[in-house]
This record gives sequence, structure tokens and C-alpha cells, in this order.
Amino acid sequence: MRYQPPYTTTPAIVNLIAEIGETIGRYTVLAEQNLTPRLRRENRIRTIQASLAIENNTLTLEQVTAVIEGRRVLGHPREIQEVRNAFASYEAMEGWDVSIENDLLAAHKLLMRGLVDEAGRYRSGGGGIFRGERLMHMAPPADMVPRLMTDLLNWLKTTNEHPLVASCIFHYEFEFIHPFADGNGRMGRLWQTLILRNWKPILAYLPVETVIRDRQEDYYRVLAAADSQADATPFIEFMLGALREALQEAVSPEQAGDQVSDQATDQVAALIRAIGDDELGRNDLMKALGLSHRPTFRNNYLNPAMEGEWIERTQPDSPRSPTQRYRLTAKGRHWLLNRAIG
Repeated sequence: MRYQPPYTTTPAIVNLIAEIGETIGRYTVLAEQNLTPRLRRENRIRTIQASLAIENNTLTLEQVTAVIEGRRVLGHPREIQEVRNAFASYEAMEGWDVSIENDLLAAHKLLMRGLVDEAGRYRSGGGGIFRGERLMHMAPPADMVPRLMTDLLNWLKTTNEHPLVASCIFHYEFEFIHPFADGNGRMGRLWQTLILRNWKPILAYLPVETVIRDRQEDYYRVLAAADSQADATPFIEFMLGALREALQEAVSPEQAGDQVSDQATDQVAALIRAIGDDELGRNDLMKALGLSHRPTFRNNYLNPAMEGEWIERTQPDSPRSPTQRYRLTAKGRHWLLNRAIG
């Protein structure tokens, strides 16, 4: 008999699918018009930083960006390796088939390269999910893992369930099986993103992991609730809610567009527009703004934009570098995107 994961399609799930479907249409239009290669890269970096932060990686978004750009970072070597592996894995994602076991193992091998001895192989011992010293979930015995994963991948290949729901079910079942000695959380999130990407390619650049990171306690709580009920429904509802929140954040002008009138001056708005998709030095910025007085530029434009996190240095570790340039942060780019379409 073919394996069927236990879950119930509740009214909440139906409503979330409808809301996500409506929002995805607007997100797709916005993304096709404004999601430049640089913004896609920034979203991917946000995804990686958030997914690793859930697993207690302490590197900041700025440090993760520096690692990916090949710049020197003061940090624990393991955490730096985790970033490099994660970026390589997300970049390779489109070459994998979600239902092929060898691709799943290859993804784990790349994601955990140099971090665990069993990279790319199912665990040979016991496993579970811990929060600190507390055991949240005891995984099935290691000798059951190959069969359980075969059943799950076969289900994923043949299911007629909506991809939104199927991705959540797979994520939960994967965490329940806990097939690897380490890296199960980040693998589950990576594979869910791959399932969603196969449905709507633009979702490969939606940083859902940032929502999960911000609601991390709820993430583990619904995993435990699903375990206790032997039913994936609570986790499906939570993950669909996270997807909805990430999409709403991506298309809503409230996050950044409306804030500029309350939190930033017209000068900062002019600076944001002047930078756009570029990386500009002080002289180029002053020229673009028609300014010649350095203190005016520094006090009314540059410093407020930095303090409000609308822009950032390209060389944060060398603020006085003569080759220092400035670019928009994700917040600044979001504001510019919404103003461009508004």
C-alpha cells in the first residue's frame, strides 16, 4: 500500500491557500518588473542567514554577505563554512529533482561538506530534535530511515496535493524522520523551497526563512504539536502562515514605502533614489545630488541614511577606505521598489 502522510485539509488551510494564491500573483508581477539579479542575491543571502541562525549560527547578515562575496570575516571557521555550503546549495538547487533520493543525498553532501563525517549519507545512529538540553522529538531508528525516505519521496512524486500543502507536508515528514546525523532543519527548509520553486520559480527568492527565524519558538512548538497528534496539520497551517507573511512583506508598501515619510527626510529619499541599483562613492553621490558642500551631504544625507539602515557600506570593516562605496540595504531597495510601482 502506498504511503499517505497523516494530515487534514482544514478550512484554515483552504483559506491560506487562497490568500497565498492571490498574493503570489501580485508578487510575481512585482518580481518580474523589479527583482533584479542583485535583489535576488540579497534575498538569497537573507534566506541563508536566517536558516543558519535558526541552527544557532551567530554570523550577522553583514558578515554572511561578506563571506559570500569572498571578503575576510572574523568568525568561527565552522560558521563560515556553513555559510559557504548553504550558498552553494541554494545556487545548485535548480539542478535537483525533489523526488530523487540521489539528489537529496547530493544536496546534503554539499550543504554539510566539511562539517560532518556522514555528509551525503543517512545517519547510522539515533537522532532527535533538541532545544538546548531538552529533547523535543526522538527520531525513528536508523535502520528504518531508508524505507521511510523511499516512501516519502515516492509520495512526493505521485501526490496530487497542492504544491503549497505538499511542500509543508514534506517538510514536516522530513523533520519527523530526521534522516541525517546533522543538518536536518536546513535541509528540510531547502527542500521545501525547491518544491515551491518547481511550482512557481520566483519563490526560490522569497526569504520565508526570515519569518521562521522570527517565529522560531512557534516553529518548534507546532512541530511538537504535530508529533503529539501524529498529524501534520498544525505544521501545515504554521508554514502556510509563514509563506503568507513573507509574501505580504514582499508586496506591501507598509514595510518600507510608507515608513520613509515618518522616519526619513526628503534628503534621505533623494539619496536612496540616487544610489538605485548601483554602488557609489561619496563624490559620485554628491555629484548625482548636485551637492558641493561635504558637511551638508554628510549631516543631512549620508549619516541619516546610514543610521536609518537605508544604505550600507560595501566595506564595513574599513569605513575610511578611499575606495569605500555605498549601496541600498534590503530595506532601502524595498522602499525604492514600491515607489517605482506606486
